[in-house]
Amino acid sequence: MVIFRLFRSLSAGMIAIAFPYRILVDLKYSTSTLGLIYTAATIATAIFGLLFGFLADIYSKKITLLMAAVLLPLSAILIFSSNNLFLLFVAAMLGGISATGSTSGGGVGGAAAPIQNAIITDLTRPQERTFYFSLLMFLGSIIAALGSLAAKFLSNKDIFLLAALLSLCSALVIAPIKLTRTANHENKFALKSALTIGKFTLTGMLNGLSQGLVAPFLIPFFVITFNISESVMANYAFISGIIASFALLAAPYLKRRFGFLRSIIITRGLGTTLAVIMPIFRILPVSLFIYFSMPALRVMALPVQQSAMTDMVDSEEVGRALGVNQVTRLVSSSLGTLFSGYMFDISEIGLPFYTYGAVMGINIFLYYKFFKDSKE
Repeated sequence: MVIFRLFRSLSAGMIAIAFPYRILVDLKYSTSTLGLIYTAATIATAIFGLLFGFLADIYSKKITLLMAAVLLPLSAILIFSSNNLFLLFVAAMLGGISATGSTSGGGVGGAAAPIQNAIITDLTRPQERTFYFSLLMFLGSIIAALGSLAAKFLSNKDIFLLAALLSLCSALVIAPIKLTRTANHENKFALKSALTIGKFTLTGMLNGLSQGLVAPFLIPFFVITFNISESVMANYAFISGIIASFALLAAPYLKRRFGFLRSIIITRGLGTTLAVIMPIFRILPVSLFIYFSMPALRVMALPVQQSAMTDMVDSEEVGRALGVNQVTRLVSSSLGTLFSGYMFDISEIGLPFYTYGAVMGINIFLYYKFFKDSKE
């Protein structure tokens, strides 16, 4: 699983940098077009994630993961070989190029994320899961950051050929994986943990909406506001990725020190404050500080959240729970992406950040309301 994640993260890091430049700079499309592509990719990833989550629980986690793994290389090959806008839409949808999540959390190729996490749940004990989630995300995020840096040494188009080869290699390492639990072929649609899944689904929906408002447009923000070149932006993305990577290692400490709920409130609260400040002070050093800090604060408690969810949900329903959570998160993020794409097009680039602050404020309140009595 580690090797699988590393190959895909390296590909994802390169694609995350190269794709917006491919659309905005090389092919001269508008930010609204980029927003529509991200939206289509987000919805497709949500559908794939839900489908794969169900298949993982009721059929086979390994075979389902293999099915998900081949979508990213297909996507990269399409982008490499065509300038056709329709095919670029198809490629983004297959590869999950939605930019609605960190690369460590499945922001590119995200349809495979629920299955990976379900497999980790199978292979670990509850008391170890936060550590293993954070370790795997850390390694993936480090490699993704290196992928972002590597993008500066390749032509924009060649990046996608290399990403296709690397992500194809990831599919080849799945075969040796052995799982101790078999899929549950009974009660395919009955969920014992429906209430818990519902709580995580609602908070996940607001997480997705907020992420869709800002995450896909952080790089365009620097392109529009400061006219930053692709090679320089690759350096900044690398630094941001490295900081976010090491922030993930704090997850086990956060869980021990603050618990699930307070970890979410503290990290997401600080990140929300920075998001609101970003469009107000359009000074490059200030914007870079926020760009370096926001992803770290957003992902820092992600392993704690994932561990809490897998602990609270019945073990035979983890794949479906993660799939349902992802589909609502990504569909709502697509709405945020559409809104922000239009706002950027009409030069109202501050409004998405302020809306992000309001949505995250509601989300933090719901986390408190739903999980204040949780022992996690």
